Amino acid sequence: MAEHKAGVHPRTAVLTRGFDPSLSVGAARPAVFRSSTFVFESPEAAEHAFAITTGKIQPEHGERADLIYSRFSHPNAEILEDQIVPLEAGAHYAAVFNSGMAAIMTAFFAYARAGSSIVYTTPLYGGTTGLIHKFLAPLGVTGIPVPSGDSAAIDAAIRGAKNLCMVYLETPANPTLIMTDIERAATIAAAHPDKPVVMVDNTFLGPSFQHPLTLGAHISLYSATKYLAGYSDMLGGVALTHSPEAIRKIRSVRGMFGNILQPDECWILDGRLPTVSLRMNRQSKNAQRIAEALHSHRLLEQVIYPTLFADPEQKRIFEKQCEYPGGMFSIVFRGGKDAAFEFLRHLKIARNAVSLGGVETLVCHPKSTTHSGMTPQELAESGVTDGLVRISTGIEDWRDLLADFEQALAFVG
Repeated sequence: MAEHKAGVHPRTAVLTRGFDPSLSVGAARPAVFRSSTFVFESPEAAEHAFAITTGKIQPEHGERADLIYSRFSHPNAEILEDQIVPLEAGAHYAAVFNSGMAAIMTAFFAYARAGSSIVYTTPLYGGTTGLIHKFLAPLGVTGIPVPSGDSAAIDAAIRGAKNLCMVYLETPANPTLIMTDIERAATIAAAHPDKPVVMVDNTFLGPSFQHPLTLGAHISLYSATKYLAGYSDMLGGVALTHSPEAIRKIRSVRGMFGNILQPDECWILDGRLPTVSLRMNRQSKNAQRIAEALHSHRLLEQVIYPTLFADPEQKRIFEKQCEYPGGMFSIVFRGGKDAAFEFLRHLKIARNAVSLGGVETLVCHPKSTTHSGMTPQELAESGVTDGLVRISTGIEDWRDLLADFEQALAFVG
């Protein structure tokens, strides 16, 4: 694990940077600052803060504008943004939002413009697909879909795109777990005359197991609702980058939309950060044991998990850019939707719910839920079939989870 620039490792930095106890009456951990507005030391300080926030002047290196109004920023957001940075290798700046979709939408609107195009991998999370089709397309932004993992097709799409503003990768893809070569896509994008920004939805494997910014991506995006928060009890989103220009653009749009994460949620999420890698490691170990145990089950057409990849290119990408396989896997029933629903109906420990990354195991049928907004053609092309069930493995004892899956499978048989 790379050392933090101050000389300590990320797991230490997340507990020590970005918070000064002397500013919180000596409290060992941050307090919650519920304030909508903030007092300036002088009229000149107010003028300077607004000049930075509105982009009239650029801050000096390491300078942060005085707080103005909580729609733009507030103490808990600043603390959280400082403390989450060391978890994302290659990051220097962060912006937090009140949901994962808020982070994605804000990043998109920071770069998309009428007449521009976006190259994106499919399948995507259903909300992101809806954003591209229902909101950006009517504004004159052209979406160019490319199958995840098809490096040659992605190369060709990027090279051939006109007025290209963005390359958007979701890897592993949701829910098929197909992996896309981030470094290759970023290299092709860097050679494009339009110099598009490369964004990666890193929710499935980050920040512990995959590091897009070290592979050439400009922005790493998260639904913090998932592994970062980890308890299925709050919503949040994060954008991380190494670019001061990118973070200024994103924070400026966030200020207009007013979708910053609120103080209480920032405080909650900040307290979860030190245990992210602990939870994700347990979830990954559980998922690997269960996926490999279910592999070749007579009722299953396929178990989709990185350690079970048969395709040489997928194996190469996984080994190149991922440290561990992660806590997500999917199973595909030979009996289609009826078999999938029967399985879901008889689970006792795992819970039939959307979302992922929580300490409890969550199982869902994407075609009828999270990806139901996709067209039949998109579903077919993306491999989101009637028989596919997505599993987000929790931190329970893996033997209990495997027994639960096996007893539910017995009802299908």
